[in-house]
Amino acid sequence: MAASLLLELLPQQWQLSITSLILLAVSVVLIFWSRHRRNPSSRLKLPPGPTRLPIIGNLHQIGRLPHRSLGALAGWHGPVMALWLGTVPVVVLSSPKAAREALKVHDPECCSRSPSAGPRMLSYKYKDVAFSPYSNYVRDMRKLFLYLYIYYYIYT
Repeated sequence: MAASLLLELLPQQWQLSITSLILLAVSVVLIFWSRHRRNPSSRLKLPPGPTRLPIIGNLHQIGRLPHRSLGALAGWHGPVMALWLGTVPVVVLSSPKAAREALKVHDPECCSRSPSAGPRMLSYKYKDVAFSPYSNYVRDMRKLFLYLYIYYYIYT
């Protein structure tokens, strides 16, 4: 009703431009929405979890005792669940079997750090073990450090 009254008050040339602008905006929104729905590889493949709120994620479901809150959520959603702490996705493993599988079988995928400029400069182009993404070099250096630590612990 109000839109038709507004269109009657405007001159003919303005009516066409407003209508075309509205159609353009709707078509752009539909194009972006269809591309987002059509490309599932761009979305994260997370396990099921509780529904989240837009800005705070699942922070409202974690109480004063986080281990008990996560245990209660694991009772509802299973031993592997996805939570959103604000806008950051987090996968929670709450059973020994799930943790063992994630840390033994899927170690390179879940325990690697993403490369960034700060740690690259601080660690001489990822020559440090602490800031480096997972690779054969990091695996070999961890073994070497473990052997040196055990040797130092036993013989000193």
